Amino acid sequence: MKRWLTISVLTVCILGGSIFLDACRKSTFQRATTPINFIVPPGFPAPTYSFQSNPLTEEGFLLGRKLFFDGRLSIDGNFPCASCHQPIAAFTTFEHDRSHGYNHSHTLRNAPGLFNLAWYPVFTQDSSTQSLETIYRNHITNPAEMAESLPNVINKLKGDATYKKMFLAAFGSDDVTDDRIYKAITQYLINLVSANSKYDQVKRGAATFTFEEQSGYAIFQSKCTGCHGGELFTDFGFRNVGLPIDANLKDYGLMRVTHSPGDSLKFRTPSLRNAAFTSYYMHDGRFTLTRDVLKHYNTGIVHGPTLAPELANGLPLTTAEQDQLVAFLRTLSDSAFLNNPRFRE
Repeated sequence: MKRWLTISVLTVCILGGSIFLDACRKSTFQRATTPINFIVPPGFPAPTYSFQSNPLTEEGFLLGRKLFFDGRLSIDGNFPCASCHQPIAAFTTFEHDRSHGYNHSHTLRNAPGLFNLAWYPVFTQDSSTQSLETIYRNHITNPAEMAESLPNVINKLKGDATYKKMFLAAFGSDDVTDDRIYKAITQYLINLVSANSKYDQVKRGAATFTFEEQSGYAIFQSKCTGCHGGELFTDFGFRNVGLPIDANLKDYGLMRVTHSPGDSLKFRTPSLRNAAFTSYYMHDGRFTLTRDVLKHYNTGIVHGPTLAPELANGLPLTTAEQDQLVAFLRTLSDSAFLNNPRFRE
């Protein structure tokens, strides 16, 4: 009897020790992720991103990058996130006014470039979405975009041994969940920082503007910083910039969300960083060239009750001033960002 009790106690101790060791292994594994030190570029404000709720790790970044380029997030495999947000175009749609979606559909708006998202207080052009996670869900399930369901996406990823290893590395277990998918993609996107353009190099004292660029910068400072000020080159405000309504799209911007007539035709002010790479322009991509945008502000503004007050008289620019302003805007191009292999598939 005593021997039986001794064996039983020993068995319990062994099993308990095994469970304890297994728990320790899991705990140790969870702590083994490699933190990413997010660096705020000189002159940039403090990020709005919550690093505490979704800490950046190398394992999460790599998983998010794989997901971003994976067509299996769409119903037919042809529309990954990267099909609308292409690295070659600063993560917007290269030379398209609006993006293509499943079954020959088109999105309502021009896809914005994806960079410096750690500083964005709102992520859509009409303020309808306050979080990146909600955007992913909307894009994946929108029938005109990726047209898939989250359960189907999860089932596809669960059957991939590589993904199971990557989820294990990033989150401590190989469970594939929608929340983990969102967090991983967010970690990838938050790391897409663009802050090494010629403009940035001039600010650091590592380069100098040409005469034309310097002249354009002076024009920009006097006429454009009310909306595009700061190192992010946007104040994230919502404005009616005098564009006539597209009769087919009937997109009234912020008013679609607030239902207030006072918000009619207001859209979020875009960043001008990488503007030379992100054609087409405006919320619906109606302008092909940067110069087309300047011509609009010069002579094409349509007046209405919600027009931004600062545009009441347009932005008069001579041809020479337009040339100079275009020259300055090109200095906001960050070719190192576009060509960074870390951000590619």
